[in-house]
Amino acid sequence: MYSFLVVYSIAFPRCYDKDAVELPPWFSSMSLALESDVNLQGLDEVKNASGSSMPIICVREGSPPLPDVHNTSITVTDYISNDSFIGTQSLQNVEKCYPVQKSIWLQLTNEQISPGTWYFGLFNGIGPVRTQSKMINRGSVYSFSGNISVEGCSTLTMLGQFCNQTVNMLSCNDGYNLTGIRLQNELYKGMENNAIACRDANGIVCHEGEPKIYVLDVMGIGEELFIAVANLTFSQTQPSNITRNLSLLYYARYGMMPLKAVYDFSGDLSKAPLVIKFPKAGRWYITIQPSDVLNRSEAGVRDSLKTCYLLIWQVFQCPLGKAGLNCTFERYNLQTVLRANPTIPFESKFMPISGKVSNDPNGFSLEPILSNFSTGENRDGSWTFFVLDVPYGATGGNVHIRLSSRSKINYEIYARYGGLPSLSSWDYFYANSTSSSNGSMFFKMYDYSDQMISFYMLYVRGGTWSFGLRQLHSADSTGQTDIFVSLERCPHKCSSHGSCQSMLDTGGLSLYSYCECDRNHGGFDCSVELVSHRGHIKQSIFLIASNAAAVFPAYWALRNKAFAEWVLYTSSGISSALYHACDVGTWCVLSFRVLQFLDFWLSFMAVVSTFVYLATISDAAKRTIHTILAIITALLAEMGPTRSKNIGYVIGLGTLGLLAGWLVEFCARNRTFSFPGQFHMNLLERWDIIKVWIRNTIRTIIKRFRWGFIIAGFAALAMAAICWKMESTKNYWIWHSLWHISIYTSSFLFLCSKAKVVSCENDGPADGSYELTRQNSFTGGVQGLAR
Repeated sequence: MYSFLVVYSIAFPRCYDKDAVELPPWFSSMSLALESDVNLQGLDEVKNASGSSMPIICVREGSPPLPDVHNTSITVTDYISNDSFIGTQSLQNVEKCYPVQKSIWLQLTNEQISPGTWYFGLFNGIGPVRTQSKMINRGSVYSFSGNISVEGCSTLTMLGQFCNQTVNMLSCNDGYNLTGIRLQNELYKGMENNAIACRDANGIVCHEGEPKIYVLDVMGIGEELFIAVANLTFSQTQPSNITRNLSLLYYARYGMMPLKAVYDFSGDLSKAPLVIKFPKAGRWYITIQPSDVLNRSEAGVRDSLKTCYLLIWQVFQCPLGKAGLNCTFERYNLQTVLRANPTIPFESKFMPISGKVSNDPNGFSLEPILSNFSTGENRDGSWTFFVLDVPYGATGGNVHIRLSSRSKINYEIYARYGGLPSLSSWDYFYANSTSSSNGSMFFKMYDYSDQMISFYMLYVRGGTWSFGLRQLHSADSTGQTDIFVSLERCPHKCSSHGSCQSMLDTGGLSLYSYCECDRNHGGFDCSVELVSHRGHIKQSIFLIASNAAAVFPAYWALRNKAFAEWVLYTSSGISSALYHACDVGTWCVLSFRVLQFLDFWLSFMAVVSTFVYLATISDAAKRTIHTILAIITALLAEMGPTRSKNIGYVIGLGTLGLLAGWLVEFCARNRTFSFPGQFHMNLLERWDIIKVWIRNTIRTIIKRFRWGFIIAGFAALAMAAICWKMESTKNYWIWHSLWHISIYTSSFLFLCSKAKVVSCENDGPADGSYELTRQNSFTGGVQGLAR
């Protein structure tokens, strides 16, 4: 029976972008259940779909994913599943991205993923247009809901998928050293003061064939980890005539339990110790398994072989300020120097803790602090190491490294997380213009000339980072090389084509940033030009000048003394022109948010007011309808101005306003109508009255409008609806310009369709002479009676 403990469960019934999950060292499995309304019809459709419109889920360890750094499309071979993580070494420097399915269920064990923070990112399309500021946001909208739960083992010494594997924590036995062990390794002579030598506190251990799992915690950055066995014996528990070639195999893995197919190091401890140069700080897992190499019979070994040994290990660390296998290289800890008046949290530069260099805004000089080139340990050149800490809250920031010199730069740069870098162990590097990590998912070069090297490590993981400068030749006394190391929220300052935006992850513990580019640029750093300068001018002219179509309905309203409508059309045209002038980056008279609201609200009001104007009602009734419609259209403009459904809502509101006006007009005309005292008409007489009323109503409607203008107005309105529906990110400028022309033209045609109404009532003339005559007669009669 296995013992499990539910660590926590996270539910997210909402749309979201990135979510982080913290896995403790004693977790056993993580389950992810995700439901969405995505409907992709098989992998064939996915492979043929454009990456800019396909919903993507990306997974990365330690920091948020960023799938479109180098504008490379995702090669889709399968959907995400548990098998997607089999054989995964590390997802710190790479990420896995897959198309989103309608339903996703994953259960990942501690043999597939390591403890720590894991980020899941959902992207509605990738590519340079993802960060481009868009005049509209159209396209498919998806919703997601899901749950993440983590299970852990209730006992710290029991790990594995089912918490059924015993883990032995290695601890030091005080007062022990390696003297007398007779290890054939000259490296350890004279290093007793710099090495931590330990042996298993449990002494000699024995096991009959089954593997044993050990855990060793390496504290701090070290130069070498050494693991060996002493007093090794093999003894058969059963008589056998089979010749055996016995060995003691090991599998070592950083941060995760090793498997026979997935490990970092492997070998035979019976023949040679395990030596790991520049090991990462943290937890190492080592599995030791007796084996019969000759007969490949593990089952037989497990049943008949007893193996005993004493496990010893050594962690070699140089004194403070030194590094390298012989401790001959210089190592400096970089301290954080916050920028003056930082606008974004965690932005800082790093300076070495040394009196040899001064605090300069442009970095510090390398020559005074370099390792002596003559002390090079081998042909690998001379190394100088720098160590810095990235705050865990700054996960999602970008480390910027820049080297500049008046002469040719004579250095190579290697970076590594958790340990010192070398020629064989690094996460990112730059050697020359043809040999570097450029092209990696999270490494971006910006300058690489003989006198300048500048690159970014993107969305770095929080923790300890080490940088090694490899000097190939003796430094030129005539040249000085400066290095600048900083932590920046957005790479390359968004290439001066956007603004840096920051937000917390869903847990509220890490701050990650992204570039919000202008209308003409895109990409994660706004370096991709999506609209040329000439194209920008053309789009600006179309979008601004097309608002001149508002002159037609405004002129008609002014000529016919409809002053309220004249103010509305004029204001709508001006606000729309100002909004688009700001939208394309020409000039902003007010804030973008205010101009956008005014543009859409006044445009909506221009449409609905045109319909209301067609009803012949009193000013009081018209003001009431206008007030109600103004409130509703303001809500539409505030809550979602660019939604494609808004054009239908606006036309529907205008129609309702017109019907409401006609209803008010009908009630006003028939408010004095009363039935006779004895209402005993039969059904036939009632139907005749209704037919006469309908005939008179139709005749009135026909006489009230010029139907040629009505038909033309609806045609222009239909064209406006088509333009609104056809708008997308790429063609917005042309279709929205046509929308301006169509919507103002339709308003003008509807205004022209209203004929001058002449009253045809039978109860008196149209003018007021009858009332005046009646009043005079009545007055004269009263005077006659008075006489």
